[in-house]
Amino acid sequence: MRVVPLALVLAVTGCEGSSGPRAKPATAPTTPVARVCDRPAAGPAKAPAGAVPVDPAVPGDLADQTRSHPPGTTFWLRPGTHRLAPDRYAQVVPKRGNTYLGAPGAVLDGRKTNQYAFGGTAPGVTLRHLTVQGFVAPHNEGVVNHDSADGWVIEHATIQHNSGAGLMAGARQRVRASCLRGNGQYAINAYKGGGRITGLVVEGNEIVGNSTGDWERRRPGCGCTGGAKFWAVDGADIVGNWVHDNRGAGLWADTNNNDFRIEGNVLEDNDGAALIYETSYNAVIRENTIRRNNWVEGRRYADKGDTFPFATVYLSESGGEPRVPARTDRIEVYRNVLENNWSGITLWENADRFCNSPANTSSGACTLLVRDTGRCRQPDIGSAPLYADCRWRTQRVDIHHNRFVLDKAVVDCTVKCDRMAVLANYGTYPDWSPYQGDTVARAITRTQHNRWHHNVYVGPWRFVVQDPSRILDSWQWQGPPYQQDAGSTFRAREGG
Repeated sequence: MRVVPLALVLAVTGCEGSSGPRAKPATAPTTPVARVCDRPAAGPAKAPAGAVPVDPAVPGDLADQTRSHPPGTTFWLRPGTHRLAPDRYAQVVPKRGNTYLGAPGAVLDGRKTNQYAFGGTAPGVTLRHLTVQGFVAPHNEGVVNHDSADGWVIEHATIQHNSGAGLMAGARQRVRASCLRGNGQYAINAYKGGGRITGLVVEGNEIVGNSTGDWERRRPGCGCTGGAKFWAVDGADIVGNWVHDNRGAGLWADTNNNDFRIEGNVLEDNDGAALIYETSYNAVIRENTIRRNNWVEGRRYADKGDTFPFATVYLSESGGEPRVPARTDRIEVYRNVLENNWSGITLWENADRFCNSPANTSSGACTLLVRDTGRCRQPDIGSAPLYADCRWRTQRVDIHHNRFVLDKAVVDCTVKCDRMAVLANYGTYPDWSPYQGDTVARAITRTQHNRWHHNVYVGPWRFVVQDPSRILDSWQWQGPPYQQDAGSTFRAREGG
């Protein structure tokens, strides 16, 4: 994806001496919050020249007009509540290049009857200034662009109070300046059956209060809730969004995503992590404001006695990989401000999760480095190159020039909310795994080029290395053998 140019200045990682330049205090990013839900941009009050008016007083008029006009037609929805036929599968099926414009007050309402608003495979469809609400898409399905068609543009839209996902995504999709609010599962489910999504842009949106169906409680461990979920997306710009007050994670990239730029967002007050980047590759995460996230889920696990460092930015089996083409060859996390979240950044690698392992929760998926998945078994998996390539590795992660602030009085915690971490579990499963023991834990900690440096810490931070039982103070973290956070500054006093 090359939609927005990205010039990366990649810092050289490795062991750095303390004589280098000290970290400069980071300041909050200046990107304004995208308050589009309270301040929606108004659509055209009159039909543009050549546009076909759609009458809200005629049920199904939008779908009928779409069927009777050629590709490339612009439709103008008059003010009022528009409805489809009272059939669960009734929907609008656009033709190539159609445009749908909402007048001020134009609403397409599914009345808790219709499953989908806009479907089909026609490319290049545009929706602007339209509210879409009240649709009941099934679990893991979406209301707008239900079939993940390519090249859609959704701008100045309000997609709210639907079941399932507010919208799906196809290649080269643009979602801009829209209010994605109160949907049952996700605001966005960027998933395309049988193919990868390229060139996705999500910019300047407000993503708020989603996952009202609380699927994670209904199906524990499903990993199916949050503000936005991304699957097998190759090239994405997630820029300038306000992602807040969602149940579960704010943003979650899960399984073989690559080449993400996550920049200038405000991620706050989400029940779970602000950002999860899981079994994926190559990303730049910079200049985001991340505050008050993970209070609900982090506290829930702590109250259960779980010692795992559940973090606000969680990089799970994800890293930089030069062999996967992208705008960067690492995961770089820099110039972000993290303030009063439940813990900070965790780098994690599950020693038992790899291609063909029963412990691989991305069922049937393998890394982007292996074409013949069947070879990821003994005896081939025990030797190069498959020993490395059959697993997603947390490697080449560069965390620098960030500001981490923690006041435990604000978070209302005493323990387990103050951790940075780089760790793995002790490999045990399956019995043919070549990764048993502490092999992976030692690798992620010592040899996979994961580095913190030139950061600013305010508050009582602790550092977890190799496994959850090794909890260090800043002196131990900076000293041998770990030698992390060279050039960083620490101020133990709580607060900002």
